[in-house]
Amino acid sequence: MSELTVLVAARNEEERIEGTVAGLRRDFPGSKVIVVDGASEDGTVARAEAAGAIVLRLGRRGKGEALSAGERVAAPGPLLLCDADLRGSLTPLAEAGADLAVAAFARRVGGGFGVAKRIARELVRLRTGVAPREPLSGQRYLSERARTACFPLAPGFGCEVRMTIDALGARLVFEEVELDLDHRATERDAAGFVHRGRQLVDAVLAAGPLAVNYRGLRLPLVGWTTFNTSDPGVTLVMLLGFLDDVFGGEERGFRAHLRAVRTTGILKLVGIPLVALWRTRSASAALLVALASNTLNQLDTKPGRALKAYLAVAVALRAPLGLAVLLLPYDLRERVMLGDAGSNALGAVLGLNSVDRFHGRGRWVAIGMLAGLNVLGERRSLGALIERTPLLRDLDALGRPR
Repeated sequence: MSELTVLVAARNEEERIEGTVAGLRRDFPGSKVIVVDGASEDGTVARAEAAGAIVLRLGRRGKGEALSAGERVAAPGPLLLCDADLRGSLTPLAEAGADLAVAAFARRVGGGFGVAKRIARELVRLRTGVAPREPLSGQRYLSERARTACFPLAPGFGCEVRMTIDALGARLVFEEVELDLDHRATERDAAGFVHRGRQLVDAVLAAGPLAVNYRGLRLPLVGWTTFNTSDPGVTLVMLLGFLDDVFGGEERGFRAHLRAVRTTGILKLVGIPLVALWRTRSASAALLVALASNTLNQLDTKPGRALKAYLAVAVALRAPLGLAVLLLPYDLRERVMLGDAGSNALGAVLGLNSVDRFHGRGRWVAIGMLAGLNVLGERRSLGALIERTPLLRDLDALGRPR
């Protein structure tokens, strides 16, 4: 039988972490307890190590990122996830026989008005048809099958909601087990409401489409935010990109899509120029918009890269800046991803604004430049070119966590 590994995400928990780890080691003798520390500023690390835990120092990320980092270094086998401030035994979870067993607290201590929990429950119900009693509970046992289905986790406090959705979506056995547990609950004060607000936002994002980025982090795709009620052309391009995000395969580049023939990439390759032609009533304008859309999409390979390119060009073209400015900090910190929906739509915005500014020879010069970038990106990589050019490399890395 595979060995159980216990994962604990912790930050500034020096008062309780030692007792939590000691209790876990007592209840699960022989199991490794891995504490993933999120840049604690107190004695959390020393006390966890003193209690016998293996400590992984991650930096200040989110809960989902911490647990995913712990899972990557854990031995093959089932997992037990536990909050750092827990009191009580989780043994019944491992004995429940379910693929995903979740602890339901027998006693409620503290907490808010239940808004975040109710919305999280409804999100799971809408996606799976099941309304869990404790959609936000962090005490969870995952079989090897559930581990495969659920990891890497959604970021932040959305990890539990998405974990349940993924397990039920994979048709695994799900069970909630009522246990007499205790932990330090958030109160009805400013800090408590901020915490629950973050839980709510993370849960909503986690319930939507996700994708794995270049570092293996699983992030919410927020390209749908680029819909534009005043420009249906941009919205249609966004929808074509969204279909590629949700149903697309591993193909990258025109040649790969053409070889595969029936892909969502081919749908974009044909659909975006047609949308642009319908929107502009001009063949040259449609070509300009399609090339701009694909160029920005080619740049969306690392956090913030496509949005920085968009903002640089948008300032010159006097294109809208608001949404890109809003999304950039979250994209840079790897909390969200544009995906094809966002990068294609924002590229189309730049293309449409270029159509209004460039005419005649100037338009064909712009088309030639964009065509050259597309060919270069197809044959090599625009990202690789950026990383080999000192000034571009520095601008590209600006604001991105090390």
